[in-house]
Amino acid sequence: MRVDRAELANFLRTRRQALRPEDVGLPRTRRRRTAGLRREEVAALSSMSTDYYSRIEQQRGPRPSEQMLASLARGLRLTLDERDHLFRLAGYAAPGRVSRADHINPGMMRIFDRMGDTPAQVMNQLGETLIQNRLAVALIGDQTGHTGLARALPYRWFTDPDSRRLFPEEDRAGHSRTVVAQLRAAHARESRDPRAEALVEALHEASPEFTAIWGEHPVQGPYCAPKRIEHPQVGALELHGQGLLDPDQSQTLVVFTAAPGSESYEKLQFLSVLGDQLV
Repeated sequence: MRVDRAELANFLRTRRQALRPEDVGLPRTRRRRTAGLRREEVAALSSMSTDYYSRIEQQRGPRPSEQMLASLARGLRLTLDERDHLFRLAGYAAPGRVSRADHINPGMMRIFDRMGDTPAQVMNQLGETLIQNRLAVALIGDQTGHTGLARALPYRWFTDPDSRRLFPEEDRAGHSRTVVAQLRAAHARESRDPRAEALVEALHEASPEFTAIWGEHPVQGPYCAPKRIEHPQVGALELHGQGLLDPDQSQTLVVFTAAPGSESYEKLQFLSVLGDQLV
Protein backbone atom coordinates (compact mmCIF):
# COMPACT_ATOMS: atom_id res chain seq x y z
CA MET A 1 0.00 0.00 0.00
CA ARG A 2 1.26 3.50 -0.77
CA VAL A 3 0.69 6.75 1.06
CA ASP A 4 -1.82 9.15 -0.51
CA ARG A 5 -0.20 12.39 0.62
CA ALA A 6 -2.86 14.70 -0.82
CA GLU A 7 -5.79 12.86 0.75
CA LEU A 8 -3.91 12.36 4.03
CA ALA A 9 -3.18 16.09 4.25
CA ASN A 10 -6.76 17.00 3.37
CA PHE A 11 -8.20 14.56 5.90
CA LEU A 12 -6.02 15.89 8.73
CA ARG A 13 -6.86 19.47 7.80
CA THR A 14 -10.62 18.88 7.82
CA ARG A 15 -10.48 17.13 11.19
CA ARG A 16 -8.28 19.86 12.66
CA GLN A 17 -10.61 22.59 11.45
CA ALA A 18 -13.66 20.76 12.81
CA LEU A 19 -12.33 20.86 16.39
CA ARG A 20 -12.81 23.80 18.73
CA PRO A 21 -10.33 24.60 21.51
CA GLU A 22 -12.93 23.75 24.16
CA ASP A 23 -13.40 20.31 22.55
CA VAL A 24 -9.88 19.36 23.65
CA GLY A 25 -9.71 21.21 26.96
CA LEU A 26 -7.97 24.33 25.63
CA PRO A 27 -9.09 27.90 26.45
CA ARG A 28 -10.66 29.86 23.61
CA THR A 29 -8.87 33.13 22.89
CA ARG A 30 -10.60 36.09 21.27
CA ARG A 31 -8.28 36.39 18.28
CA ARG A 32 -8.24 33.17 16.26
CA ARG A 33 -7.68 33.55 12.55
CA THR A 34 -7.66 29.80 11.98
CA ALA A 35 -10.86 27.78 11.79
CA GLY A 36 -10.73 25.09 14.45
CA LEU A 37 -7.41 24.25 16.06
CA ARG A 38 -4.04 25.65 15.06
CA ARG A 39 -1.38 23.31 13.74
CA GLU A 40 0.79 23.85 16.80
CA GLU A 41 -2.15 22.86 19.04
CA VAL A 42 -2.69 19.60 17.18
CA ALA A 43 1.04 18.92 17.32
CA ALA A 44 1.11 19.45 21.08
CA LEU A 45 -1.96 17.25 21.60
CA SER A 46 -0.29 14.55 19.49
CA SER A 47 3.13 14.76 21.22
CA MET A 48 5.05 15.80 18.10
CA SER A 49 6.77 18.92 16.83
CA THR A 50 4.82 21.60 14.98
CA ASP A 51 7.26 21.32 12.07
CA TYR A 52 6.66 17.57 11.74
CA TYR A 53 2.87 17.97 11.73
CA SER A 54 2.98 20.95 9.37
CA ARG A 55 5.00 18.99 6.82
CA ILE A 56 2.36 16.27 6.76
CA GLU A 57 -0.39 18.81 6.04
CA GLN A 58 1.84 20.39 3.38
CA GLN A 59 2.41 16.98 1.72
CA ARG A 60 6.12 17.06 2.58
CA GLY A 61 8.43 15.12 4.85
CA PRO A 62 8.66 11.40 5.62
CA ARG A 63 5.79 8.95 5.67
CA PRO A 64 4.31 9.01 9.21
CA SER A 65 4.95 5.87 11.23
CA GLU A 66 2.10 3.85 12.70
CA GLN A 67 3.04 5.20 16.14
CA MET A 68 2.78 8.79 14.88
CA LEU A 69 -0.57 8.04 13.23
CA ALA A 70 -1.90 6.61 16.49
CA SER A 71 -0.79 9.80 18.27
CA LEU A 72 -2.50 11.93 15.63
CA ALA A 73 -5.71 9.91 15.93
CA ARG A 74 -5.71 10.53 19.67
CA GLY A 75 -4.81 14.21 19.36
CA LEU A 76 -7.56 14.82 16.81
CA ARG A 77 -10.10 12.80 18.84
CA LEU A 78 -10.85 10.49 15.91
CA THR A 79 -13.36 7.69 16.10
CA LEU A 80 -12.15 4.14 15.46
CA ASP A 81 -13.49 4.24 11.91
CA GLU A 82 -11.74 7.57 11.31
CA ARG A 83 -8.52 6.17 12.75
CA ASP A 84 -8.70 3.17 10.40
CA HIS A 85 -9.21 5.55 7.48
CA LEU A 86 -6.20 7.61 8.58
CA PHE A 87 -4.00 4.50 8.59
CA ARG A 88 -5.16 3.48 5.12
CA LEU A 89 -4.45 6.95 3.69
CA ALA A 90 -0.91 6.67 5.07
CA GLY A 91 -0.46 3.31 3.35
CA TYR A 92 -0.98 0.95 6.29
CA ALA A 93 -3.53 -1.72 6.98
CA ALA A 94 -6.15 -0.76 9.55
CA PRO A 95 -5.07 -1.80 13.06
CA GLY A 96 -6.35 -5.17 14.25
CA ARG A 97 -8.77 -5.76 17.09
CA VAL A 98 -6.12 -6.02 19.80
CA SER A 99 -4.28 -2.82 18.92
CA ARG A 100 -7.58 -0.97 18.48
CA ALA A 101 -8.09 -1.37 22.23
CA ASP A 102 -5.38 1.25 22.78
CA HIS A 103 -7.42 3.90 20.96
CA ILE A 104 -9.39 6.10 23.34
CA ASN A 105 -12.83 6.91 21.98
CA PRO A 106 -13.73 10.60 21.53
CA GLY A 107 -16.40 10.54 24.25
CA MET A 108 -13.92 9.33 26.83
CA MET A 109 -11.38 11.90 25.65
CA ARG A 110 -13.92 14.72 26.02
CA ILE A 111 -14.46 13.75 29.65
CA PHE A 112 -10.71 13.42 30.22
CA ASP A 113 -10.09 16.87 28.70
CA ARG A 114 -12.31 18.42 31.37
CA MET A 115 -10.31 16.95 34.26
CA GLY A 116 -7.81 19.79 34.36
CA ASP A 117 -7.97 20.27 38.15
CA THR A 118 -8.17 16.57 39.12
CA PRO A 119 -5.57 13.80 38.65
CA ALA A 120 -6.91 11.54 35.90
CA GLN A 121 -5.67 8.87 33.50
CA VAL A 122 -7.05 6.32 31.04
CA MET A 123 -5.97 2.67 31.36
CA ASN A 124 -6.73 -0.38 29.27
CA GLN A 125 -7.69 -3.85 30.50
CA LEU A 126 -4.03 -4.92 30.90
CA GLY A 127 -3.22 -2.03 33.22
CA GLU A 128 -1.40 -0.02 30.54
CA THR A 129 -1.75 3.74 31.03
CA LEU A 130 -2.69 5.30 27.69
CA ILE A 131 -2.82 8.94 28.74
CA GLN A 132 -2.42 11.03 31.91
CA ASN A 133 -3.04 14.65 32.71
CA ARG A 134 -0.32 16.73 34.36
CA LEU A 135 -1.77 16.29 37.86
CA ALA A 136 -1.79 12.51 37.54
CA VAL A 137 1.86 12.66 36.48
CA ALA A 138 2.63 14.94 39.44
CA LEU A 139 0.79 12.56 41.80
CA ILE A 140 2.04 9.12 40.73
CA GLY A 141 4.66 9.78 38.06
CA ASP A 142 4.66 9.34 34.28
CA GLN A 143 3.29 5.89 33.49
CA THR A 144 3.04 6.34 29.71
CA GLY A 145 6.73 6.17 28.79
CA HIS A 146 7.29 2.47 29.43
CA THR A 147 7.80 -0.03 26.64
CA GLY A 148 7.29 -3.76 26.18
CA LEU A 149 5.86 -5.72 29.09
CA ALA A 150 6.72 -2.85 31.43
CA ARG A 151 3.82 -0.88 29.93
CA ALA A 152 1.54 -2.98 32.11
CA LEU A 153 1.20 -2.00 35.77
CA PRO A 154 1.02 -5.66 36.90
CA TYR A 155 4.42 -6.38 35.35
CA ARG A 156 6.05 -3.34 36.95
CA TRP A 157 4.43 -4.07 40.32
CA PHE A 158 5.88 -7.58 40.54
CA THR A 159 9.25 -6.99 38.85
CA ASP A 160 10.29 -3.42 39.75
CA PRO A 161 10.51 -2.60 43.49
CA ASP A 162 10.53 1.11 42.66
CA SER A 163 6.92 0.84 41.45
CA ARG A 164 5.81 0.25 45.06
CA ARG A 165 7.62 3.18 46.67
CA LEU A 166 4.56 5.47 46.75
CA PHE A 167 2.59 3.05 48.90
CA PRO A 168 3.07 2.32 52.63
CA GLU A 169 4.75 -1.04 53.15
CA GLU A 170 1.83 -2.40 55.19
CA ASP A 171 -0.55 -1.74 52.25
CA ARG A 172 1.50 -3.47 49.56
CA ALA A 173 0.22 -7.01 50.11
CA GLY A 174 -3.34 -5.78 49.59
CA HIS A 175 -2.31 -3.94 46.44
CA SER A 176 -0.69 -7.12 45.13
CA ARG A 177 -3.95 -9.04 45.50
CA THR A 178 -5.89 -6.23 43.81
CA VAL A 179 -3.46 -6.11 40.89
CA VAL A 180 -3.69 -9.89 40.39
CA ALA A 181 -7.48 -9.88 40.70
CA GLN A 182 -7.76 -7.20 38.03
CA LEU A 183 -5.39 -9.04 35.71
CA ARG A 184 -7.23 -12.33 36.25
CA ALA A 185 -10.51 -10.66 35.29
CA ALA A 186 -8.91 -9.12 32.18
CA HIS A 187 -7.31 -12.43 31.24
CA ALA A 188 -10.69 -14.16 31.47
CA ARG A 189 -12.39 -11.49 29.33
CA GLU A 190 -9.58 -11.34 26.76
CA SER A 191 -8.67 -15.03 26.60
CA ARG A 192 -7.82 -14.74 22.90
CA ASP A 193 -5.61 -11.67 23.35
CA PRO A 194 -2.00 -12.86 22.95
CA ARG A 195 -0.76 -9.86 24.94
CA ALA A 196 -2.74 -10.94 28.01
CA GLU A 197 -1.40 -14.48 27.78
CA ALA A 198 2.18 -13.26 27.28
CA LEU A 199 1.90 -10.95 30.28
CA VAL A 200 0.64 -13.71 32.57
CA GLU A 201 3.33 -16.14 31.39
CA ALA A 202 6.08 -13.56 31.90
CA LEU A 203 4.88 -12.82 35.43
CA HIS A 204 4.82 -16.51 36.32
CA GLU A 205 8.45 -16.74 35.23
CA ALA A 206 9.56 -13.53 36.97
CA SER A 207 7.66 -13.51 40.27
CA PRO A 208 6.93 -16.31 42.74
CA GLU A 209 4.76 -13.82 44.64
CA PHE A 210 2.58 -13.34 41.56
CA THR A 211 2.31 -17.11 41.00
CA ALA A 212 1.26 -17.72 44.60
CA ILE A 213 -1.47 -15.07 44.52
CA TRP A 214 -2.63 -16.12 41.03
CA GLY A 215 -3.18 -19.63 42.35
CA GLU A 216 -5.53 -18.29 45.02
CA HIS A 217 -7.93 -16.91 42.34
CA PRO A 218 -8.51 -13.51 44.00
CA VAL A 219 -11.65 -11.68 42.91
CA GLN A 220 -12.25 -7.96 43.30
CA GLY A 221 -15.68 -6.39 43.58
CA PRO A 222 -16.70 -3.01 42.15
CA TYR A 223 -15.92 -1.14 45.38
CA CYS A 224 -12.45 0.39 45.48
CA ALA A 225 -11.13 1.07 48.99
CA PRO A 226 -9.23 4.31 49.62
CA LYS A 227 -5.57 4.24 48.69
CA ARG A 228 -2.80 5.69 50.82
CA ILE A 229 0.02 7.37 48.93
CA GLU A 230 3.30 8.62 50.38
CA HIS A 231 4.09 11.51 48.06
CA PRO A 232 7.70 12.75 48.21
CA GLN A 233 6.68 16.43 48.09
CA VAL A 234 3.29 16.75 49.81
CA GLY A 235 3.42 13.76 52.17
CA ALA A 236 0.72 11.21 53.00
CA LEU A 237 -2.59 11.28 51.09
CA GLU A 238 -5.71 9.12 51.32
CA LEU A 239 -7.45 9.05 47.95
CA HIS A 240 -10.29 7.29 46.17
CA GLY A 241 -9.71 6.09 42.62
CA GLN A 242 -13.09 6.26 40.91
CA GLY A 243 -13.31 4.58 37.51
CA LEU A 244 -15.53 5.22 34.48
CA LEU A 245 -15.59 2.10 32.28
CA ASP A 246 -15.93 2.17 28.51
CA PRO A 247 -17.15 -1.40 27.84
CA ASP A 248 -16.64 -1.14 24.08
CA GLN A 249 -12.94 -0.34 24.40
CA SER A 250 -12.30 -2.15 27.71
CA GLN A 251 -10.77 1.03 29.07
CA THR A 252 -11.24 2.88 32.33
CA LEU A 253 -10.93 6.58 33.10
CA VAL A 254 -9.50 6.70 36.62
CA VAL A 255 -9.95 9.88 38.65
CA PHE A 256 -8.23 10.41 41.99
CA THR A 257 -10.25 12.36 44.56
CA ALA A 258 -10.15 13.17 48.25
CA ALA A 259 -12.95 13.96 50.72
CA PRO A 260 -13.67 17.74 50.62
CA GLY A 261 -12.23 19.54 53.61
CA SER A 262 -9.83 16.71 54.47
CA GLU A 263 -6.08 17.10 54.79
CA SER A 264 -5.66 15.01 51.65
CA TYR A 265 -8.01 17.36 49.78
CA GLU A 266 -5.86 20.34 50.77
CA LYS A 267 -2.74 18.51 49.64
CA LEU A 268 -4.30 17.78 46.25
CA GLN A 269 -5.05 21.49 45.92
CA PHE A 270 -1.44 22.25 46.78
CA LEU A 271 -0.30 19.70 44.21
CA SER A 272 -2.47 21.44 41.64
CA VAL A 273 -0.72 24.73 42.40
CA LEU A 274 2.71 23.14 42.12
CA GLY A 275 1.64 21.41 38.89
CA ASP A 276 4.39 21.33 36.32
CA GLN A 277 7.13 21.92 38.90
CA LEU A 278 6.69 18.32 40.10
CA VAL A 279 6.26 16.68 36.69
